Amino acid sequence: MKVSDILRVKGNTLYTITPEDSLADAARIMDEKDIGSLVVLSNGRVVGMLTFREVIRATLGNGGSLGTTSVYRAMDPGPLICTLATEMDDVRRMMLDTHARYMPVIESNALVGVVSFYDVAKAVVDAQNFENRMLKAYIRDWPENKDTEAAAAAPGSRENPSGNAAA
Repeated sequence: MKVSDILRVKGNTLYTITPEDSLADAARIMDEKDIGSLVVLSNGRVVGMLTFREVIRATLGNGGSLGTTSVYRAMDPGPLICTLATEMDDVRRMMLDTHARYMPVIESNALVGVVSFYDVAKAVVDAQNFENRMLKAYIRDWPENKDTEAAAAAPGSRENPSGNAAA
């Protein structure tokens, strides 16, 4: 599964901010939109990532106040990025290795989406559920051997220990 598959299901709604904006404005947007991150863009290019983690650090570093801190001073200036063709397993590994919760998706130097750790986990669970359903359907439709069916129907057989004739 690739990042493009995740974005196809999730959609590619983007929330961005500029480095010059205030951290208070960023926190307000994150609260209003109920999101955990904003991609920081300057002249159409990704220059950073701002997550609730950076907002909390900046707030604590400023004595518990957002003050007049700019997004630039709080953002992660070197976020991990991926492309639409990046394999989901690679994204998961990168996120786990660096404790990243959000990753911008770039294609032809343009921002096309953001994948979150939640998106990746949901894709894994959905894929596993699909595989489980397919395996269960396959097992249920497993072709029986005529000798096995006859043995199961025979009274007193191991397959029919009750000794009653099988229906």
